[in-house]
Amino acid sequence: MRFLLEQGHEVIALSRDCRTLHQLQEEFSMLNTLDVNISTQSGRDHVVDFLGGNKKTLDGIVHNAGLLLNKPFAETTIEDMISVYTVNVFSVSELTRNLLPFFKPGAHVVAISSMGGIQGSMKFPGLAAYSSSKGALITLMELLAEEFKDKDLAFNTLALGAVQTEMLNEAFPGYQASVTAETMGAYVGQFVVSGHDLYNGKVLQVSNSTP
Repeated sequence: MRFLLEQGHEVIALSRDCRTLHQLQEEFSMLNTLDVNISTQSGRDHVVDFLGGNKKTLDGIVHNAGLLLNKPFAETTIEDMISVYTVNVFSVSELTRNLLPFFKPGAHVVAISSMGGIQGSMKFPGLAAYSSSKGALITLMELLAEEFKDKDLAFNTLALGAVQTEMLNEAFPGYQASVTAETMGAYVGQFVVSGHDLYNGKVLQVSNSTP
């Protein structure tokens, strides 16, 4: 996000808790923040109302919402699975559909997946719900790329490896990643701006380590 703002792009940031974003907003006037939960229809409606009411259009979007469940599969309930898939897959699908009227020609939709969602990659116990949902997200983006290939709208997925974030600490306590959130944020920012010049319907593995 900081990368895009520093490049002069207007950014609309969605979060269930925008307190840290408000600090960034003091530094960058081009940052808009919306306190919304996109896993609910009311939250998605709020985004649509903001865009429509302010006559905004979108050059791209980064789907970075994620819910991690680290739990043995034998103890994982259907409610657990639905909860993870609601955030990691269904909310992405629904928000994308809701935002279709606002995309400019040539817009780029980028979904943030995980190396855990890549077939054949190393898997870890306890992450059945999370990693399988990230695999579903990859396939969803491939299908949307095919469906909208004649509509001048590109869809790609970045399958990230270990990045030093709160979610990584939760999944692998004590593990120290070699990639910082700031470094990966700049990579994602650049990719949403120009990655669709070379890719559409692709998943790129962005990792220098396992996990």
